[in-house]
Amino acid sequence: MPSKKFLTLRQKESLLQALKKSDSSHSIQRILILLLRNEGKTYQEIADFLDCSYRTVAYWCVHSDPNDLESFRDKRTQGNYRKATEDYIQLLMEVVDKEPTQLGYSFKRWTGERLANHLEQLTGIKLSGAQTRNLLRKNKISLTQSRKKVSSNKPVAIAKKTIGESKNGVKR
Repeated sequence: MPSKKFLTLRQKESLLQALKKSDSSHSIQRILILLLRNEGKTYQEIADFLDCSYRTVAYWCVHSDPNDLESFRDKRTQGNYRKATEDYIQLLMEVVDKEPTQLGYSFKRWTGERLANHLEQLTGIKLSGAQTRNLLRKNKISLTQSRKKVSSNKPVAIAKKTIGESKNGVKR
């Protein structure tokens, strides 16, 4: 990208209008990057002025289009989590409720990676273990806790002994 006065007057006016109307701090930063670059500032000068990284400035100088304000939206945030359809998430919730041994696996606990691999075989949708765990977290499910509910007609008594107590509760 040329370093100085590469924006047309129309592009510059459009960016200034977008700068005034934008309520997104990220969009404002990206527009300022282009405007400052148009004034001949170096990537490092812009990074120092906006208190952002050199890589951020370099990325937006290359990937933004002054003629298309939509290009200032970060398309990197449209990651694989968008691949997870409602059906995928429903299947994930059903699978995580089952023991892996019920599905023919030799291991007894699910991990994010194991769930992702299992669901990829069923759906063809490839997600990472971290993405799978994030989906579970969004649905308030943890792999470390059992999701099986205790029946209301069967009381569950959990007796915890503190160290140093005898069977009758008397400290030794």
